[in-house]
Amino acid sequence: MTDASDDGFLGRMIEVAIITSDHRKAIEGLSKLGIGPWRIYTFSPDNVANQTYRGKPAEFTLKVCFADAEDGSPVWEVIEPVSGPTIFQEFIDAHGDGIHHVAYDCNDIPFKERIAEFERRGFEFAQGGSWEGKCHFAFFETESKTTTCLETIAFDADWTYPEPDAWYPPRGKG
Repeated sequence: MTDASDDGFLGRMIEVAIITSDHRKAIEGLSKLGIGPWRIYTFSPDNVANQTYRGKPAEFTLKVCFADAEDGSPVWEVIEPVSGPTIFQEFIDAHGDGIHHVAYDCNDIPFKERIAEFERRGFEFAQGGSWEGKCHFAFFETESKTTTCLETIAFDADWTYPEPDAWYPPRGKG
């Protein structure tokens, strides 16, 4: 990689995320704007391996909600911190609820290389894990230099979303 501003390291933006203290309120409001349906998950030590916080192993639990865009636009994500140390609770404590980060695919370079490249560029690895062992995520301390947090997400080739804990709006039986 180079230091050139046009090197395209980040690749394609794939997600916009809101951090909130009430995921239900956030997804209900976004649904009124036509964003949804929402898949609601609990991320915990039971389904997220390699949980880290500021360079150390750390257990955390989050409510995480996803809404795909029909037109190929970035996925919407809503995160509510539940327990354990997280950059998400830090954000709420400092700023209140709001847009926290955007995620990039980094041109699908291998995940460990992405982490190394962010760090080489001066951005510390702040939080991460591997959901269901096939969806790997890493957040970086980019806010002081870019005004927002950046994330990269890598999916294994055989990735599919697991069945959610719940849907919003609820899916009818039939």
